[in-house]
Amino acid sequence: MINRKMTKKGDRLEDTAMTPGADALIVYTDGASRGNPGDAAWAYVIVRGGSVVAWRSGYLGKTTNNVAEYHAIINALRTAREFTTGSVVVRSDSELVVRQVTGRYRIRKEHLAGLAEEVWRLMRDFTEVQFESVPREHPCIQVVDRLCNETLDARPQVKE
Repeated sequence: MINRKMTKKGDRLEDTAMTPGADALIVYTDGASRGNPGDAAWAYVIVRGGSVVAWRSGYLGKTTNNVAEYHAIINALRTAREFTTGSVVVRSDSELVVRQVTGRYRIRKEHLAGLAEEVWRLMRDFTEVQFESVPREHPCIQVVDRLCNETLDARPQVKE
C-alpha cells in the first residue's frame, strides 16, 4: 500500500508519510473503461466518521482507464471541499495514478500530466491530502467500481 501525504509549504507541496486522523475525510475513487480506449466512467464515495456523506459517478465518453481514474480523483476532491479544508485520504485501486500524483512515477503522457496538475491544484484547498493504493477487492472500491459499471450500463449501446 502506498501511504503518502502532500502538505502545503508556501506555494509548493511537500510529500511525507502519514497516518490518517480520526477526523480525516476518506475518499474512494475508481475509473473504468470498456476497451482502452473505450466508453469510460468515473465514480467516488466520500466517507466521514464511517458514514457515506457523498457519492457520484459520471460518463466521460471514449477515453482510457487512466484518464477515468484521474477524473474520479478530480471530481472527488472538488466535492470534498464542501466537507473539509483539513485532512483528506484518497484511496484508489490505480497504483499507477497514485504513484504519479505522489511523484514516485514520472508522468510521460502529456494528457495525464494535465490531469495530474489539476489534482495538485485541488490539493491546495486542503491542509493535507494522503493517497493510498488499495486492492480492488476492498469493499468500498467494489462500490465505486459498481457505480462506474452502472453508469456505463445506463448509456445507450452504439455499434460502430
